[in-house]
Amino acid sequence: MFHLVLAACLANDPEICSQRLLPAADAPTKEDCHNRAEPIARDWLARHPELKGSMANCVETASLPAFDVQEIADGVYFRQGEIAQMTRENQGRIANLAFIIGDTVAVIDAGGSRAEGEALYATIRRLTDRPVSHLILTHMHPDHIMGAEVFAEAGATILAHSALPEAVARRTAAWMISVPDQIGPLAFLGTHIAPVDQTIDSETIIALGGTELTVTPQPTAHTDNDLVVRDSESGALFTGDLVFRGLTPSIDGSLKGWQEWINAGPPEPAPSMIIPGHGPIAKTWDEAVAPEAGYFDALRDATRKAVSGGMPLSQAIPAIVVMMKSHAEGWVDFDAISARNAATAYSQLEWE
Repeated sequence: MFHLVLAACLANDPEICSQRLLPAADAPTKEDCHNRAEPIARDWLARHPELKGSMANCVETASLPAFDVQEIADGVYFRQGEIAQMTRENQGRIANLAFIIGDTVAVIDAGGSRAEGEALYATIRRLTDRPVSHLILTHMHPDHIMGAEVFAEAGATILAHSALPEAVARRTAAWMISVPDQIGPLAFLGTHIAPVDQTIDSETIIALGGTELTVTPQPTAHTDNDLVVRDSESGALFTGDLVFRGLTPSIDGSLKGWQEWINAGPPEPAPSMIIPGHGPIAKTWDEAVAPEAGYFDALRDATRKAVSGGMPLSQAIPAIVVMMKSHAEGWVDFDAISARNAATAYSQLEWE
C-alpha cells in the first residue's frame, strides 16, 4: 500500500515543519496515490489554515514511522504509553493505545497528537490492509483523543460517551494552547480535535467478524464520560483511565463514584486481562485496581480529616498530600497530581 505524506510548516513559524500522513489518499499503487494526492492535500490544508504545505510524496507503508506493539491475544494489539505526564520529552505519548483486527479494525484511543495518531495508523497498516471501521474514545482527555482526526480521515466512525462532546467543547480553546505548550509545537503540528460521529449512552455492540466489542458507558468516576470496552473473543477488558497503574490517578469526575466503580468489581464474565489507560496490563481485577483503591481510600480519609479539622482549602491541600505520603510508593508524579486531587476531593467532601 502507498500513502500520501505532505511536508507542512506552521504558517507563522516556517522553522517548525514536519511530514503529515494523509490517510485519505491511501492506494494500492504509487500511481493511484499520486493521482489522488493534489485534491486531498489541497482540501486538507484548507482545513488546517495554520499550516503551509510544500512537497507531497507517496511512500510505501514500511517507510512510515510506526510503533512497536505487543500482540496480547489473537488479533489484539497493545502499545503502552510512557508512565508520566505529558512533556516535550515524551511528546505527549503517555496513553495506552490498542486495536483489534477482525474483518475490519477497531481502535481504542488515538493518542495525544496527530503525529501519534499517524504512527498508530501506520502500525496498523504494517499488520493489515483491512479498513479501520471504528475508533472508540474511552474518555475526553487530550492524551487519548488528539490523534483521532487521522482515523476520521481514514474512514473510521468515531464513538464516544454521550457526555464527551460537550465536555471537550468546554475545554478545546484552553487545550489548543496548553497541549502544544506541554508537548512542543513540533510534536503538536497539524493536530485538530475531531468531532464524534456516534455517541453512546447505553451498552453498544460492535461486530468485527469473529469477535464483538461491547462498549459500555460508566457512571461519573474518572470523568463524566468514561467508557469500558470488552472483546468477546479474548475476554480482554479495556478500562481507559478508570484504571491507572504507575502514574498517579487523577480525578476529573467523582472520587465517590470512582470508588464505587472499583468496589463493584469486574463485569461478568470475568475478564481474561485488564488493559488500563496507563501502565502495564493486569491479569486479575485485584492486581489492576488494588493500588488505586488504596490511594483513593487514603485521599478520602486525609480529606475528611482536613475538613473536620476546619482547614481552609489553601491549607488543606498541602496537608492532605503530607498525610498521604505513606501511599506515595509506586506512583509517578505523586505530589503534583495528589495536590490537584486534594482540591477536587475537598470540594466534593466538604459538605458530606
